This record gives sequence, C-alpha cells and structure tokens, in this order.
Amino acid sequence: MNERFFSGEEQEARDRRARRLLLLLGVVLLFAFAADVLFGSVALSPGQVLASLFRGGAGMSPEDLIVLRFRLPRALTALLAGSALAVAGLSMQTLFANPLAGPFVLGVDAGASLGVALVLLAADLAGPGLGARFAALGGVAAASWAGSLAVLLLILVVASRVRSGTVLLILGLMFGQAVNSLVTVLLHFSSAQRAHGYLAWSFGSFSSTSWPQVATMALGILPALLAGYFLTKPLNALLLGERYARTLGVPVERVRMGLIGVTAFLSGSVTAFCGPIAFLGIATPHLCRGLLRCEDHRLLLPACIAAGGGMALAADMLSHAPGSALLLPVNAVTSLLGAPVVVWVVLRRRGGTS
Repeated sequence: MNERFFSGEEQEARDRRARRLLLLLGVVLLFAFAADVLFGSVALSPGQVLASLFRGGAGMSPEDLIVLRFRLPRALTALLAGSALAVAGLSMQTLFANPLAGPFVLGVDAGASLGVALVLLAADLAGPGLGARFAALGGVAAASWAGSLAVLLLILVVASRVRSGTVLLILGLMFGQAVNSLVTVLLHFSSAQRAHGYLAWSFGSFSSTSWPQVATMALGILPALLAGYFLTKPLNALLLGERYARTLGVPVERVRMGLIGVTAFLSGSVTAFCGPIAFLGIATPHLCRGLLRCEDHRLLLPACIAAGGGMALAADMLSHAPGSALLLPVNAVTSLLGAPVVVWVVLRRRGGTS
C-alpha cells in the first residue's frame, strides 16, 4: 500500500473537502428520499403527497393510503437497507483486504436462503391454509433471520479457531456454496408455487414491509451501525495489515469477531425483510473512496451510509418505473448500477493505478 505524508495544511484542506462532500452526499440523500416518495406508478402532485404526510387516521383517501401505507415504508426500508449493506461491505473489504468482498461473503445470504427454503417446504407439508397464515404472520422474514443467525454463530465459532483471514474467507465461500446446493435440493421437492415464491423473494424487494417490520428492521440495523462507528479506529489500523495493527495495540482477533458480528447482523437484517440485495455492498464503498480520495473510515463510514441509502432509493424508484404499472426486480436495477463500479475497480487495479 503506497502511503504519502501530508503537511498540516494539506491534511486540513483534504478534511475540509471531505466534509463538503459528506454534506453534499447528505443533500443528495434527502433529494433521493423525497423523489422516492413523490414518484411512483400512480402520479401524485407534491401538494397531494405533502397533504397525505400530515393527514392520517380514519377516513384516509386513496392518495393517503398510497403515501402512508406503501411509499413511505418502502422508502425507509430502502434507506435502511442501502446504508446497512454499504457499511457491511466496507467492513468486509477492509477486514479481508479484498476489493471484491461484500456483505454476503461469509455466507449469511445462503443461511437466509436456507431458512426461507425450509419454510416453503414446511408450508407444502402443512397444507395451503396453514402455510398462508404462517406467511402472513411474517414467517418468511423470521425464517430468513433465523438462518442468518445460525450462519453467524457458525462463522463466529470458526473465526475463534482460525487466525488467518484468508482461510476464513475461503471457508465462508465454500460454506455458502454448500448451503446453496442444499437449497436447490429442497426447492426440487417443493411445489411449483412455492418455488416461484422463493424465486420472487430472491429477486429482492423494498416493497413488502409494513410499519411494524420497518420498526423491527431499524431496531436491528441502527445499533449495528453505531457499533460499526466505534470500530473505525481499528479498521484504519487494519489497512496497514494485521501485524502492524497488533504493534499499535489493536486486539485483532476481537476486532475481527466484532466486525463479523456487525456485518452479519446488518446483512442478515436486510436479507430477512428485503431478500438478498446484490452489488450495493460491493460497489458503494469504492464509490465513496473515489469521491473522498481517502481511506479514513471515520469519513468513509458516514459517506457509505449516505451513498448506500441514496443508491438504494434510486434503485427502488427506478424499479417502480414512475408513471407506469411496470415493476422491475430490485436486484436487476442494483446490478445495473453496481456492476459498472465493480468493473471499473477491477480495470483500475489491473492498470496499476490503485
């Protein structure tokens, strides 16, 4: 890693520029949130949306229902999910020193997929009535979170016994592949309707959350984001390698366990309520590094929160194709937004300019 030392004036100028960019990202995030609430398949004027936001209770108009029951929860879900995945991806890229590491690199999404597949198979065995009631009570989200939690516990046990980050990364990837194979077998024995339901879940969506689910999602994500903020100093030390971090007094093993826990909690919470959302966690940290031109996690973490939330809101708005009844899978839009960033990172590194 090439290092350059800056004078006090140069460093102060860089910090001012970074703070201005953070402010700009915050403004863009607010505009993206407003746009996601304003625009949708049903055309509503800004006046109608504002009136609906300040009006509630009994006797709500159809416009009020659209804004308060659908668009606002969907926008908050996208904001939470994008921020969580961006911070999780930033943590994993730094921990494993791998630019292509993402929030699901340790197989958390595979555990969530296994939980959902088991629920769908159980619904087939229990009969359509019981299966439908279980799904209505949030059974898919609960199963997804339970599968993510099971993988988290397994990864923490493995991490306590493995000192090499590379070995841990390989084990996580292999475990994810094995679990995905098991999911394929389970889906083979499910009905076509249940298999189609799993496929729809795997496309990702910010639209299937109610207000209680948004509150539950926030209770899982916000404390994990706060915990990630307290790990910014160890993350900065890990940029120079684990050996150097140890010389600075950083408890590398405990920091690794903390980062894995925070990342798994963030990505598991998102997957439980939105399904596996692709590319946001990989692309957003690189986008923020390019904008800020620094590796300081004290600046990168809030930038990832703002940029990740903004990209998720933009993807959600595009997926609903404002002005039409067309609904695109969220993962199709996030892949179109994120894939060029990842390609740029790969080409940039091959050119030796990183």
